[in-house]
Amino acid sequence: MSKYEPLYQHLTASDHERLELGFADVEEILGFVLPASARRYAAWWSNTDGSHVQAQAWLRAGYETTDVDVPGERLGFVSTKLKKGFGEMSQTYLDPLDQPTLPTKQHPLFGSMKGTSIIMPGVDLTQPADVDWANVYDDAYDHGVVVEQQGLKRP
Repeated sequence: MSKYEPLYQHLTASDHERLELGFADVEEILGFVLPASARRYAAWWSNTDGSHVQAQAWLRAGYETTDVDVPGERLGFVSTKLKKGFGEMSQTYLDPLDQPTLPTKQHPLFGSMKGTSIIMPGVDLTQPADVDWANVYDDAYDHGVVVEQQGLKRP
């Protein structure tokens, strides 16, 4: 059981869509003084469920924090249980990032450099960068030197 369980119980028992509480109210509900970081950083009140046990309490209860005023020591809890609008018209949003990924046969680094190089319009990547090298290749291919060196017949 988390030490923030009393906050969970309080929010679960509430049927309000929005609750405005002061930090002192939250401390009274919890029965202990909030950590110093709660009074110093608004991020302490963020709605991240990861390893933040305090956030797990209000998220499990169906609430999210909003309008965190650290200097004024006030915040709001907004219910995520109650849907706004017409219930019969609500649709479930599927986040494509939450979908399970299928195993691929490609290496994980495949495509990791995509978008890091930009080729300006009008640049011909098949054209040699140096004019002298262009002449070397043109002479070798135009006169059939490479073809003859390989023992092949010219077309």
